[in-house]
Amino acid sequence: MSDVHKTPWGGRFREAPGEFQQRFGASLPVDRRLYAEDIAGSIAHARMLAAQGVISDEDSGAIERGLLDILKSIEAGTFVFEIVDEDVHMAIEAELTRRIGDAGKRLHTGRSRNDQVATGTRLHSKRAALEVAVRIDDLRSTLLGLAADHPDVVMPGYTHMQKAQPVLFAHHMLAYSWMLTRDFKRVKHAYKAADTLPLGSAALAGTTFPIDRGMVARELGFSAISANSLDAVSDRDFLADLTYACTLGMVHLSRLAEELIIWSTDEFGFVTLDDAWSTGSSIMPQKKNPDFAELVRGKTGRAVGDLTALLVTLKGLPLAYNKDMQEDKEPAFDAIDTYMDSLEAMVGMLVTMRVNVGRMREGARGGFMAATDLADYLAARGVPFREAHEIVGMLVLVCERRGQRLDDLTLAELREASAVFDEDVLGAVGIDAVVARRDTAGGTAPVRVAEQLIAAHEALERDVVWLSEHGVDG
Repeated sequence: MSDVHKTPWGGRFREAPGEFQQRFGASLPVDRRLYAEDIAGSIAHARMLAAQGVISDEDSGAIERGLLDILKSIEAGTFVFEIVDEDVHMAIEAELTRRIGDAGKRLHTGRSRNDQVATGTRLHSKRAALEVAVRIDDLRSTLLGLAADHPDVVMPGYTHMQKAQPVLFAHHMLAYSWMLTRDFKRVKHAYKAADTLPLGSAALAGTTFPIDRGMVARELGFSAISANSLDAVSDRDFLADLTYACTLGMVHLSRLAEELIIWSTDEFGFVTLDDAWSTGSSIMPQKKNPDFAELVRGKTGRAVGDLTALLVTLKGLPLAYNKDMQEDKEPAFDAIDTYMDSLEAMVGMLVTMRVNVGRMREGARGGFMAATDLADYLAARGVPFREAHEIVGMLVLVCERRGQRLDDLTLAELREASAVFDEDVLGAVGIDAVVARRDTAGGTAPVRVAEQLIAAHEALERDVVWLSEHGVDG
């Protein structure tokens, strides 16, 4: 019988779980990372219970001192987690009782593991969201630095992986910075979604004790308390929000990783990745492989799987708490960890890579990328655009047969295709002129990219201020 009472529900049961049941049912290997949040939540709860006269000030003080000692033990690596305790919450409470006696048994007054777990998970999600946001800003800053350092570098832009029109390399980097700006907003939303206190909801219906939920919320830094106890203990939307933000962020990193992989090939040669961010071959001495970019691309599938696992776990659960929800943390934590590491890896690759300006510019000269400008030239002089499109298409065919580029054509050859072409057309097919003419808002013209760079810096600064308001040096 003594083994039965090692569990928090031992009084009801005649038999204790066996070794397999303990191992299968335990979440401790995953949720032990919540130790700091659990201790913070328990200290706030004990202080509130004392303030409300539910427990004595002496017991509250003993609980707080005991929990802080346990925190030191965990951080020093001397605390022994036992699988029999099932989760981090029971492991800490059991050790607290061993250390301070009956006062430790009074800590759980007015709460359930259901609202306790939800509180710890929300606290952790808030902290993780801020940490992820800092990493996102690191990469945004890196991309803006690359754009600022290469304001005039021209490269080919692509659609369908076919050369389309020349763009500035800075414009290309800024495209990713705007993706990351949206990623930051999603993480910020996930932070706000987690910023509601569930503690005080108890198992599902609230508690009979005269607790002060507002005091606990203020103590733990929550901006609101949950409105419905059933919803509070069963809600994991905030965790899904953060996991989604990390997953879509990984999708964006995967797109950038794919381009680095392509650009670093001999066929492209647009960039050279640093040796420290590349690997070799065990058999081919000449190889320099973009393995870290490939890993970012590959780990994206993992994050997508994490999001799917979390959503499927939550699907169809009746109110309120169900043991299925123990499975919420592993995919969420994995998505967060994967995204954090991938952001760090991407920063490392970008700050050390060499941009091969000449190869980019040479690439922008091929592929007949001034074709649209020639058609626009004709259309601006009265030729219907569809007719202009056909004329230039025939010129492209001529050049392909001859192995020429459009800028190789003489004025006489152009006028054979259309008498509308005049001497100024020769300047229309130059790479720099093609880029400069894209001067609509958001376009790739140097003047527009310079404006965009300022706007991106301003957006980054606003997000840095938000982080600082939440106690983070971004």
